[in-house]
Amino acid sequence: MSSPPILPVSIHSLYKSSIASPALRAFVSRSSDSLRRAFARRRPWPEIADYTAFSRPDTLAVAASRIRKNYYYFRVNYLTVLAAVVAFSLITHPFSLITLVSLLAAWLFLYIFRPQEHPVTIYGRTFTDGETLGMLIVLTIVVFFLTSVGSLLMWASLIGSTIVCVHGAFRVPEDLFLDDSQEQIGSGLFSYVGGAASSAAAAAAAPSVIISRV
Repeated sequence: MSSPPILPVSIHSLYKSSIASPALRAFVSRSSDSLRRAFARRRPWPEIADYTAFSRPDTLAVAASRIRKNYYYFRVNYLTVLAAVVAFSLITHPFSLITLVSLLAAWLFLYIFRPQEHPVTIYGRTFTDGETLGMLIVLTIVVFFLTSVGSLLMWASLIGSTIVCVHGAFRVPEDLFLDDSQEQIGSGLFSYVGGAASSAAAAAAAPSVIISRV
């Protein structure tokens, strides 16, 4: 007598249908293109590490002004440093990395990119969109507050932000060409990623937003 499958057949079929979703393919394609365009705007790393341009700020106001100007100029580099710190923290903690990836996959394939005509069915029990959303929210709360994932991400983000703020406060920005100093803080990498997400959501057969599905 053969042993039962580890996962229900419906979940396996749901995974395959989510992979084939036009919205998911559009999201991956646009996200890749947006990230390439964002990283094309990064500044040369020797420029960010030029030790001759460092000096101690005289006041907190000067430090804050330097941080703001350096952020406008080095924002892609700063976001890369922050992402690298978070990634390094996750890589050195495999359990947290696997847990976070599994949680993200659950949101993507069980809710966000799941076709509405394929409800989640586990061992004969069919779950509505509201029940699926509720289970994912509870699972997210458990992962972030009852495991080490939440504290790890918090500390990694704090360390990365501290590195960025220290560099921005001590890096003298007078030699930088701030042509785009009037851009909003949300521009750059975040706007590219947001544009990719919104375009993917508008693709054919894309699921509705979370609120409308409840």
